[in-house]
This record gives sequence, structure tokens and C-alpha cells, in this order.
Amino acid sequence: MDKLKNYIDGILTTPYSNNYINNYDPSTGEVYTMLPDSDAEDVELAVQSAENAFPKWSALSADRRADHLYKIAALIERDLEKFAYAESKDNGKPLQLALSVDIPRAIKNFEFFASAITQFSSESHHTNSEILNYTLRQPFGIAGAISPWNLPLYLFTWKIAPALAAGNCVIAKPSEVTPLTAFMLSEICIEAGLPQGVLNIIHGYGHKAGSAIVSNPGIKAITFTGGTKTGMEISRIAAPMLKKLSLELGGKNPVLIFKDCNYDEMLETTVRSSFTNQGEICLCGSRIFIEKEIYEKFKTDFVKKVRELNVGDPLLEDTNVGAIVSEQHYNKILYYIDLAKKEGGNILCGGESVELKGRCNNGWFIAPTVIEGLDYKCSPNQEEIFGPVVTIMPFESEDEVLNMANSTEYGLATVVWTSDLSRAHRISAKIQSGIVWINCWMVRDLRTPFGGVKNSGVGREGGLEALRFFTETKNVCIKIS
Repeated sequence: MDKLKNYIDGILTTPYSNNYINNYDPSTGEVYTMLPDSDAEDVELAVQSAENAFPKWSALSADRRADHLYKIAALIERDLEKFAYAESKDNGKPLQLALSVDIPRAIKNFEFFASAITQFSSESHHTNSEILNYTLRQPFGIAGAISPWNLPLYLFTWKIAPALAAGNCVIAKPSEVTPLTAFMLSEICIEAGLPQGVLNIIHGYGHKAGSAIVSNPGIKAITFTGGTKTGMEISRIAAPMLKKLSLELGGKNPVLIFKDCNYDEMLETTVRSSFTNQGEICLCGSRIFIEKEIYEKFKTDFVKKVRELNVGDPLLEDTNVGAIVSEQHYNKILYYIDLAKKEGGNILCGGESVELKGRCNNGWFIAPTVIEGLDYKCSPNQEEIFGPVVTIMPFESEDEVLNMANSTEYGLATVVWTSDLSRAHRISAKIQSGIVWINCWMVRDLRTPFGGVKNSGVGREGGLEALRFFTETKNVCIKIS
């Protein structure tokens, strides 16, 4: 059985403890690789390597750093199919999704920030005829990047690329549930000739390797995507150390559907926004509110389309919904479905596990599930399920739907369907959400700020926001004689 390795100081290396963690294929339930069970010793070696590399890396011109990122992007693109297959096998997502979204986006992350850093500028302020102020934005040293399992390479590179572009070195930890493409990225970085120590990739558990990254005094900033409880724990450790923090956390995203929407486009997109990647995307809409006049029609049409989704082997082209990422998460989702039933929910479709024949007969699959009849304040409508489960509820007025939509502790993303431009602006201003999509979903411009409010996070990623996070700002004031 293959054993993955850490990437420290430009080489692939075994963990200090020589212990390993089993890595499962969600579609079969079988162990197919093992990954390092790293700890503080591995992190310290990586930090020492990064400290040695930082002076030269940060002194390179933006163009030279960009050249390294472009080369990494080109090599991933060369191996796109290989990466997509690995992502599908590791995560359980449909292969076609990895081919069309996950890996192309990872490539784009490197390309975008390679270009962005060459356009990055600062400000100058002419206070008067004798005083000039200007701003320097300089790399701070070593950044810690911890990414989740749902979009493994996509979100891993979303953190690494801007940190490297800005001139920092990085200690990065992928999720222990989906480590394979991060390991493959290590191999790509070696082939691309990335200088030793600039990027270090440490595998292992969050409570060991992740905690060591957060608490290591040599790491000056932490960027994390994952659950809210973990984000709070990271903040508890890092904040007293005065580390910079960017936390992209959970979501319980509402979809607001008004009767004046473009109905056919709304229906098709709402199916996608509910069940893409098995609903394991922090931006998926899991609470669907429908204006009362069209509620029954929507319910009938939506359930019909959801029933048509094919739950199957992730490697097959006709699969719409793949495997749940792990047995633990599979059981969590089934728990919430059972809880919804106990709280009076009516299962309109799905609501059970799916047993496939052939190679996937022991995999972790759940049918896309639609539930009605739940109170908007109940646990399944307030807590993040993060799976192929949505609830539908009618509403009669803007005020009512805003109250229900804003009722959770989360505030990451919202989708609004209406042809009334004034209403779209009103809702956007009043909704408690970091991102609002009007008549669309998952349309991403990498220049825009990304992040949530309330318990959905702290800080923003993307575009100039990311480059500002990964630099320290220094004001220089000159008296001109």
C-alpha cells in the first residue's frame, strides 16, 4: 500500500514519528493509501526550512515569483486528468466535477495570483507641499494554511498561491481525509524547481499537526477553512499570540425564491445549488424559502428533478451525486435526517442511504433529500449538515423571509431569485451574509472579496484582499526639504 510523504525543505520525507493514518476511498469504503501522522517535530522542521528560505524568496521580484507559480500551474494542467481522478477517488465527488471545476480552479488560482502580484500597488498621500506619505506592503515571513476536505486542491491552492505570490513562505496542511492531491502538488513543486523551503506540506490530524502549526511562534499568520468550532479553537490559540487570522467557516445558506423569478432558470440552478458535490460545499443552499403563491408548483417540480439525479459510482459519466467523503460524515448526515423526521419533517424524496452494486457496494452514499414541514428555528434548519439535504418552506412577505433567513448563527452566502431590481437591492442590503447571488449561484470572479459574517468567519479572501492579508502594511512619511 502506498504511503504518502510530507514535503519539507524541497524533498519528500517520512514523518518524525514514523506513524501513518489510513486513507479511505469513500466510494468503496476501503483503505487505499496511508498518510503521515505528523506532529510538532515535523512542523518545527518545516518552520526552520521556511525561515531559511524566506530571505531569498521575499527578495525575488514579483515577476520572478510569478514565474514559479505559472510553472506550477502549467504542470498541474499537463496532469489535469491524473489530478481529477485522484480527487474523485479521494473525496468521492463525481469525476466529471473534478475535471470541469476542481482542478481547473486550482490551476486558475496559481495563474490568477501570479498575475495579480505583478499588478499589486500601494498608495501615496501628498499631505501638503512638504509632506509625502507612501505605503509599503511587505511579506511578513511564514504563513500557516489549513484547508478542508470538500474541495481539496481547489481550496488548498486558494490559500497557498496568494501567500507565495506576496513573498511569504508557507506551512500548509491539507485535510487528513483528502490528502492525495496535496501530495501530488508536492511532486509538482519539486519538478517545477520551486526553491527549497518556500512551500512545506505537512500531513496529519488537525489536533496534532494542525494545532502545531497554529501554536508555532515562527508562523505569523493562519488562514483556515473549515468548521466553526475548529475556527474558534484556532482563534483561542492564535489570537493571544497576535497572529493574523483569516477564518472561512461554516454556513447554513438560504435561497429566497420570489414568484416573479425566471422560473425555469431558477429551478435548474436550485437543484445544482442544493446537491452539487453531494451538498458538501460551504456555498450550497440548504434552506429554500419559496413565496407562497408558487410553493406547491415549486415543490412538485423540484422534487421531480431531484428524483432524476443519479447517485452512482463517481467515476461514471452519468453520475450526478457521488459518495459522502467519510463514514463519520455519512453517519452525521443520516443522524440529521432522522432528527428532522422526529421534529415533524416530511421527507419528500431521499432520506435514506443508497446501496450500489459492483465495486461501490460498500461505499457511503445518501440519496438527495428534500424535507418540508419543519419550523425554521429547529435544529436541522439551524445547524450545518453539509450534505445532500435541503429543507423547503413557504413565505408571504419580504420581512418574514428576511427574519427566517437571518435566524441562524451563520452568514456566508445567500441566493435571491427575483426580477424586481429594487427588491434585489433591498434584500442584499438587509441579508446577513458575506456573499449574495442574485439570479445565479456559484458565479466566482477571483478579484472579489470572499468570506462570511457572524459565525461564518473572520476576514476576507480573494483578489487584493488576499494579497493585503499576506502582507504587512508600513507607512513611510517624508518631509521634503
